[in-house]
Amino acid sequence: MNAKITVVGSLNMDLVVRAPYIPQPGETIIGSEFQTIPGGKGANQAVATARLGGQVSMVGRVGDDAFADVLLDNLKSAEVDSTFVTRDLKTASGVALIVVDDQGENSIVVASGANMHLTVEDIEAAKQIIADSDVLLLQLEVPLPVITRAAQIAQEHNVTVILNPAPAMTLPAELLELVDVLVPNESETALLTGLLIESQTELEKAAQSLLKSGLRSVVITLGGRGAFLASLDYETRLYEAFSVQPVDTTAAGDAFMAGLAVNYGAGKTLPDAIRWGNAAGAMATLRFGAQTSLPQKMEVARLLKGEKPDSILGREP
Repeated sequence: MNAKITVVGSLNMDLVVRAPYIPQPGETIIGSEFQTIPGGKGANQAVATARLGGQVSMVGRVGDDAFADVLLDNLKSAEVDSTFVTRDLKTASGVALIVVDDQGENSIVVASGANMHLTVEDIEAAKQIIADSDVLLLQLEVPLPVITRAAQIAQEHNVTVILNPAPAMTLPAELLELVDVLVPNESETALLTGLLIESQTELEKAAQSLLKSGLRSVVITLGGRGAFLASLDYETRLYEAFSVQPVDTTAAGDAFMAGLAVNYGAGKTLPDAIRWGNAAGAMATLRFGAQTSLPQKMEVARLLKGEKPDSILGREP
């Protein structure tokens, strides 16, 4: 079955420059290619989930500007239901300033704009679509009260809540107790637990610390090393990443979230969903940009079957 996913989160226009390296404070360097690409963690995860076969609805806000038209049209073209994405006439759409270096690493500054004007009333208006979902997928680029209310509605209707706690911040216990699967990266895990993640032992200790906060499952993403699962329901272990040569790591984490959510929501086990997340994240690093890099379901399936990335993308090895 195709999982029904509701994403509550951000929509940004990404202003992306390629550069030989990420500049230091006070340094000016000459970049090369410039692009404007639809982004925002919420919209990225919504589009990624749709491309992987999910039936997706988005709850969010855009501003009163030309970027808003592009962002809404982009959701429509991805077959994401944008009924509950409202236009705020008093502010600008969110933007992200992104530098991508020659190794595919990035540096990002976000101006949240309309995203931080999303309200609890907006969530109440979308209550029925949340209640009818298999998964509620959340991040932290909209106000915390909004996230918390959405999670409360999901829990009331036995909808699985998956939270990607990015950008990193301290989270209240009232929100964590509503989450079924928490998916932080290493820096987010360190902030949430107060532990430095410098070894496998410390990784396991941090994961167990998060479980003690009332979570059933924690999936810590480790970039090129894969993802670490600690759960009350499954074996604690590392799921290794797929070996690829990245072009741009922007939105790889969002692709991982989509692979995880759409498969877990469709009834797969959490370990199987993590494997899909790893594969989706790997494929997303092979193209430039945020939503422009997000893979189709068939591409991810072929990587899982052992095909080479260049072959999947139709490139010469």
